Amino acid sequence: MTQLHPKRLAQIAQFELVRLFLTKRGLLAVAAFAICWLLILRYPIAQSVTLISSPDFADFARQAFGAIGISKLLDWPESELAVYWLVALFSFPSFCLFLCSDQTVGDRQRGTLRFLSLRATRSEIIIGRFLGQLLILAALLFVTLMATVAMLGYREPSLLLSGLSRSFMLLFYLLVAVMPFIALMSFLNTFARSSRLAFVLAILFFAGGNIVIGLLTWQWPAFKVLNYIFPGYQLDLMAGQRAGVTLALGLPLLQTAVLLVAGERIFARSSL
Repeated sequence: MTQLHPKRLAQIAQFELVRLFLTKRGLLAVAAFAICWLLILRYPIAQSVTLISSPDFADFARQAFGAIGISKLLDWPESELAVYWLVALFSFPSFCLFLCSDQTVGDRQRGTLRFLSLRATRSEIIIGRFLGQLLILAALLFVTLMATVAMLGYREPSLLLSGLSRSFMLLFYLLVAVMPFIALMSFLNTFARSSRLAFVLAILFFAGGNIVIGLLTWQWPAFKVLNYIFPGYQLDLMAGQRAGVTLALGLPLLQTAVLLVAGERIFARSSL
C-alpha cells in the first residue's frame, strides 16, 4: 500500500459526511434511520425494565439463550443498555451493507473517480472512503446510545453515571464489530458496477458462502475454520459477553485489514 497523506484522507472522509448529511438522498436515508430507531427506542428499549423484570420472560431467556450466555444481560442494572446492545450489535452490521454500498462505484459511474485520482492516490481514496463511512457509523451509534442513556437517566438518575461508562464501552465494541462490514463493501466496490450490485454480492457472499462452507464442514469438519472469513462470525459470542479480547477485537480488526488490503490491490489495478 502506498504512503497515505493524512490531510487528503481527512478531506475524503469529510466528503462522506457531507454527502450523507447535506444532500437530499443522504437526508432521506438519515430520516428513515431515525424513524426506525424512534420505534426501537419507544417500544423494546422503553419497555425493557418491564420486559426483563417479568419472571416469565426471565425464565424464557435463561432457557433459550443460556447456552450462549445472553441470559447474563438480564443481570445488568441498566436494562435499557442491555436491550440496546442486543439490537445494535445485530442491526448495525446489517445496516452497514446498505449504507456503505456506494463508496467508489458511484463515482466510477459518473466519471468523477478519474478526476479524484488526479488529486489523491487510489489507496487514499479507498481508505478515506472507509474512514468516512466509519465516522458516519460512529455518529449514528453515538446518537442512539445517548438517546438510550437519556431514557435510562430519566427512569433512574442514580444509574446515569454507570450507564455513561458502560455506553462508551459498548460504543467501542460496536465500532470494532462494524469495521469489517464497511471494509467488505469497500472491497466489493472495487469491481461491482453499481451500488445495488455491491449490496447483492454482499448478500450472496454471506448466504452462499455459509451454505458452501456448511456442506464442506459436513464432509470434512476441518473446513469449519473457513467461517472466520465471514465478518460478524463472533457476534453471537459478543452478544452474551463471552467472547475474549482476541475474538471480539482481534478477529474483526484482522478481517478489516485483509479486506482493505485486498480491495486496495484490486483498485490499484482496475480501470477507472
